[in-house]
This record gives sequence, C-alpha cells and structure tokens, in this order.
Amino acid sequence: MPWRTPSLQAAAVYRARVRGCLLGGALGDALGYTVEFSSLDHIRAAHGARGVTGLVPGASGAVGLISDDTQMTLFTVEALIQAHAREREKGVGGAWPLLLRQAYERWLETQSGPAPQQPAAPAGGLVTEAWLYARRAPGNACLSGIAQSYAPDPALPLDGAPGRVNPDSKGCGTVMRSAPFGLVAPADAAFAMAARGAQITHGHPTGYYAAGALAAIVAHLVAGDSLEGAVLRTLRLLERHRGHTETTSALRTALDLAADGAPTAEKVESLGAGWVAEEALAIGVYCALAEPAVERALLLAVNHSGDSDSTGSICGNLLGARYGDTGLPHAWVAQVEGRATIAALADDLAAECAHG
Repeated sequence: MPWRTPSLQAAAVYRARVRGCLLGGALGDALGYTVEFSSLDHIRAAHGARGVTGLVPGASGAVGLISDDTQMTLFTVEALIQAHAREREKGVGGAWPLLLRQAYERWLETQSGPAPQQPAAPAGGLVTEAWLYARRAPGNACLSGIAQSYAPDPALPLDGAPGRVNPDSKGCGTVMRSAPFGLVAPADAAFAMAARGAQITHGHPTGYYAAGALAAIVAHLVAGDSLEGAVLRTLRLLERHRGHTETTSALRTALDLAADGAPTAEKVESLGAGWVAEEALAIGVYCALAEPAVERALLLAVNHSGDSDSTGSICGNLLGARYGDTGLPHAWVAQVEGRATIAALADDLAAECAHG
C-alpha cells in the first residue's frame, strides 16, 4: 500500500493540511447542521436575507454541534492510523478494509448504546468519547450497511458493478466521510481505498466513485495542487472507470458554474440538494472554487435547501486541505464541538504517516 510519507522538511505543511482538512470539515458540518432539512426560504426567513452568517444555536441552544458526517470521518481516521501503524510495525499491509469496517462498527455502537459514564482511558479510542454518542440524524444506508459486517476486498476491480451492500444506494454518506483517505495516500490509491470503503454501506457505483473522487481531490491538494487542478486530474482518473458518468458530469458542471460569474445560493441549488453523493460532491467543489474567501465559501455551502451539513463538511475538507488549519476562521473553529479531540486525532494521523 503506497502510504504517504512526507519528508521531515514537509512534515509541518503536511500536518497543517491534515489539521485543516479535518477541522475544516467539522466546521462546515457544524455550520450546516442547524439548517439541514430547511428550505432556502426558511433559512432566510429565520436568519435574514443572507441566511446563516456564522455558527448558530441548535434546538438545544448549543453552538457548534457536529453531525454523523464528522463522527464517521473521525472513525475513518482512527482506522487509517491503526492500518498505517500495523503496516509500519509488522511490515504487513492490506488490513485496512477490516480495520475500517471495525471502526464503523464502533461508530454504530455509539448510535445505539449509552455513552460511557467513566472518564475515557488514554488508549480507549473514539468509542470512549461520550460526546460522539449523540445521534445526529445518521443516514439509513450507513446504519443498515454497517450492520451487514462487510469488509471490501481490495483485489476486486472497481468496474462500475453494484456493490454487495445496499446496491441501489448512492447517498452522500459515502462522500462525507471519505476525505481522510486523501490524507494518507497518493491520489490513485486514495481513490481506490475510498471507493472500496464506501462499499461497506453503499453499493451504487456513483456513491462509491464520488467518495473516491473526493479522496483523490484531497490527495492532490495535500500534494500542493490548486483546487481546479486537483479536480481536473481527478476527472481524468474517473474516466478510466466504467460507470463514472454521473460523478464526472456533476464535477464538470460544478467547474463550469464556478467560472460563470458571481456565486449565489440559486446556483448552488442548480447542482441539486446534496442528498445523493455526486450532488453533495459537486456543491462542495463549486462553493470552494467559486468563492475565494474561506468564510464566505463555507457559508455558501450551507445556505441552500438540502443536506447543508454534508455539503458544508465537504467544502470545509477541501478548503482545509488547500490552506491548512491556519487558513480557517479561528473564532469559528474554536466553537466546534470536540475541537480538541479532532485536532489531536489529526496530529496523530500526521505523525503516524510522517513517521521516520
């Protein structure tokens, strides 16, 4: 497995991009979580003509709450840290699909069991974090898919055939958790890992190709590419795979729209609502491309009628991977639920992948 191993000279930049990707995704998730399921008209009626302009309290009055998008992303990271450490220490690769499935099963445990009452043990992992036991509208395909205990076989081709689990499902639950693959491997390998990882819960080829595409874009950004360049390279990668058309079309539409004048919420909505994988990916890419200011790009990604937390999360992953954690709005990041844990996990991933 061609894991990413930055030189010591590049380790600081790599660490900043890893932190940025995970914290940016969590921030976009938190910005969108309070308005998910709301129409654009309702958002504007509740928050003003510009819609949401920052983190707003949820129904409980708490600010900065994250959803299942960030929860599953963090469990993805935990699995990748374990897989990399195993390969480094034992010289044996190939365990990541099983470790990923087991990590998602731990997340599933948080969605069905009570939060731990005792302080977390240092080596206990994410499953000991009480705040991750909140149930924040998890996707049905994610819940039912993980319950089937399927671990993808890396030897099987990505040929556009429906996967074994939920073969007709292409919900955005595949994409919103897949950015971490782009933090640990070059684009081709990240694409394949994310696509196969998506098949644990969603079998529709567009669902798993869109997940692979996000991971590949993130990998190119971590390597120092521009966002537009990263998307164009990923389109060439997608075109090598049968059944790529829906994902490719959505990304090309996002690129064309980003070059077509000032960004608006109405243009975002022309890409769809984000409930399905290729639409969520397209919206995240469009907003990150069309709006040069990070804060405004994140707000553009959540002010629409649809899956605002997922599109915000994807946009935040991209912006954070591009600009690093120092490029994110610090006042907002400081209010994100679990920020310290997310940052620590990001540092663990960066340290593990840069080991030696």
